[in-house]
Amino acid sequence: MTRRFPFPDPVNEVAARLVAAGVVVMAAVTLAFGLEWMLWVLAYGFVARVLAGPAFSPLALLVTRVVVPRLPVAERPVPGPPKRFAQGIGATFTVGALVAVGLGQPAVAFVLIGMLLVAAALEAFVGVCLGCAVFALLMRVGVIPAAVCERCADLRLGPARPST
Repeated sequence: MTRRFPFPDPVNEVAARLVAAGVVVMAAVTLAFGLEWMLWVLAYGFVARVLAGPAFSPLALLVTRVVVPRLPVAERPVPGPPKRFAQGIGATFTVGALVAVGLGQPAVAFVLIGMLLVAAALEAFVGVCLGCAVFALLMRVGVIPAAVCERCADLRLGPARPST
């Protein structure tokens, strides 16, 4: 069965880093102004990206349809599964922050968002995807089977290509 809104594979690394920069801005605003309602926006974005790539994420749509096409940089394809895993970690942190606020623990929520901000900043500004590193480690130890991302399991295959 083919999913109607599959997660892209490969993912354009340029777009991924720009989405991460957007997350940095939203997380920083959330923390700077104590905006608990912004947790809903962050959580929705991550959950939407995990479920359907950019199809329902306003930030990802803006980046992939408006910003990236106007940039004078070449696309840099990378495997999709690690990026989806990283989005899943972001979803876990943001939904966890919502739960913490719901339980009357806003400090816990803001610690989670602070951790998210650091991870997103590393992706956006340094090109280091912590979620992707965790994905690679889990593949190496056998928790994630090689079949989930054959390109990740054998990086000697060269640059990522769209899956058919």
